[in-house]
Amino acid sequence: MPRRPLPVPLAAALTTAAVAAGALTGCGSVAPSSTTGPLVDRGTVRIAAASETPSFNPYTAFGAAPARYAYDSLVNVSADATLVSGLASSWEATTTTAAFTLRPGITCSDGTPLTATAVARALTYAGDPAHQLAGAQTVLPTVPYTASADDSTGTVTATTTAPFPFLTRTLGLLPIVCPAGLDRPQSLDRSTRGTGPYVLTHYTPGGPYEFTVRDDYTWGPAGATTAEPGLPAHIVISVLPQASTAANLLLTGGIDIASVNGPDRARLADHGLATADVATVIGLTFFNQRPGRPLADPALRRALVSALDRQGLANVAVGGTGTPATDFGAQGAVCHADLAAANLPALDATEALRAAGWTRAADGRLTKDGRPLRLRLITSPDLGPTLAPVAELMARSWTALGADVKLVTESLPALVNAMYQTGDFDVVVGTSPGFALPVGFIPFFSGPIPAQGLNFAGVANPAYDALVAQALREPDTAGCATWNRAAAALFRSADALPIADGRSTVYGRSTTFATTFGGQVIPTSIRLHR
Repeated sequence: MPRRPLPVPLAAALTTAAVAAGALTGCGSVAPSSTTGPLVDRGTVRIAAASETPSFNPYTAFGAAPARYAYDSLVNVSADATLVSGLASSWEATTTTAAFTLRPGITCSDGTPLTATAVARALTYAGDPAHQLAGAQTVLPTVPYTASADDSTGTVTATTTAPFPFLTRTLGLLPIVCPAGLDRPQSLDRSTRGTGPYVLTHYTPGGPYEFTVRDDYTWGPAGATTAEPGLPAHIVISVLPQASTAANLLLTGGIDIASVNGPDRARLADHGLATADVATVIGLTFFNQRPGRPLADPALRRALVSALDRQGLANVAVGGTGTPATDFGAQGAVCHADLAAANLPALDATEALRAAGWTRAADGRLTKDGRPLRLRLITSPDLGPTLAPVAELMARSWTALGADVKLVTESLPALVNAMYQTGDFDVVVGTSPGFALPVGFIPFFSGPIPAQGLNFAGVANPAYDALVAQALREPDTAGCATWNRAAAALFRSADALPIADGRSTVYGRSTTFATTFGGQVIPTSIRLHR
């Protein structure tokens, strides 16, 4: 399965789920609103962001999320997860070739026409490994490709060196930077050079950031334009790291749109706010299978997973009544299925340990060949307030079996260092990268360990590898059954364990909007009410 490896710094971004990979595809929703007031034409909408944007280059890890305001892609994903037009009016793809035909009359924000050659140049630039563009690499296929153009027909064609099933949902969703931006990439940090509905017109370090609407824009998702009544003329993004602060400002009118998770969601109920739920996976857990680590033994992994109270862990993960996770990706992701319950080991843990050669010594400790079972279980509160309690409940379950569990709560940098540098862990309770496509998980479940790859847990599952190789040859969602068989093989081997299906919510005050998978607000869907 040839693929382009991702740099380790990107792995840290994926660990915090901060990359916009979740915007690739999948289910979204239209936020219902109790607003009955008239539309406000050409007003200002204030949006909260959890972190600052040091660079607005859409191909960097930081600039990928706000790119949707100033940049377009060849196709778009609608709120119901279907692919709709963007810069391209039509497209077709196999597992090795994708062709897109551009709409006529598209212009960049500087007024220059967008040509097929310009699009092919952007695809080539973003996919060049020498540029090390972390944000682009989360979107693009994980196999090398070449792009060509025919300006007479307005057609852009990309051809891969190996089969890849989701070319439309990857190449087609890359933000396209116009030639002026590619000529001067450093200018993209503080300005935008795209074809999108807005232009970055004011930048302040640490925020706020202001975007101003383009009046001549007519090529948005499914033909959306900026002439629609109620579409804001200005979007101001303020940096609010604390969910409690965002919740307070939503209630008092200081901001109009914000994503809020955790206990602050309860405070926002029954206030007439628009809401769009965002599916998440909480507590994605990996077991270190590198040589010399105890969990390299699949029989031991299966026994330990069997000993866990999945419902209890889910309750802790969501801070109340939880639902055990059904898949590695969130609900609404492409090929998502209910796989965990039917495929996770459900053994008598004590008997399974005995069959694997573990016995309890007089002091109650599990030993094998004279060596006690010692496990280093790590997590970080930086990834969410409930992960440490989840890890604590895991530790109690395994301690009751006789394992010597050392529970370590780390800062995020220390956690990433253990995962990708030292490998000094046996179990890590982290968070899901939020991939919308099953291909996103491949580097974490197969291939080389760091620094050559991202397989930090040293997962080696021949059944998974064989099924992935087959799925890569099946176009788009036609391969979902194969992708799900591959994920099921990971569950059966106890290679990883997602803890709970969770929810966060995007709230709107006096606004309505639509979101895609991952909670990304579709800019042309925003409407401001009095």
